[in-house]
Amino acid sequence: MEENKVESVINIIKDMNIKDKLRLAICMNDSQWLTLDYDRKEMYNKFDTHLRKIDEEYRTTLINFGQSKYFIINFTMAKLMEMEQVDRNKIALYLFNSINPK
Repeated sequence: MEENKVESVINIIKDMNIKDKLRLAICMNDSQWLTLDYDRKEMYNKFDTHLRKIDEEYRTTLINFGQSKYFIINFTMAKLMEMEQVDRNKIALYLFNSINPK
């Protein structure tokens, strides 16, 4: 059952474009509710810098990820909050490795 949850979230991430993947990675690193076994500050800075390079809206405005246009990010974060720590780290590892800055 738990493995199905991990697979379903990974499938959601696979369908995201690079901007949404970066937004999700930033939310995961910024969240006080998720504890990850990674250097959150370093990862946040890496993804923040990359998203600023490719997304003018992120670079020029204050973005509220709670808006309805970021539904997929909020939905994925909610799924992550329901999971065990080990599963969160599996998904974080998949997400972080799927983001390949060019």
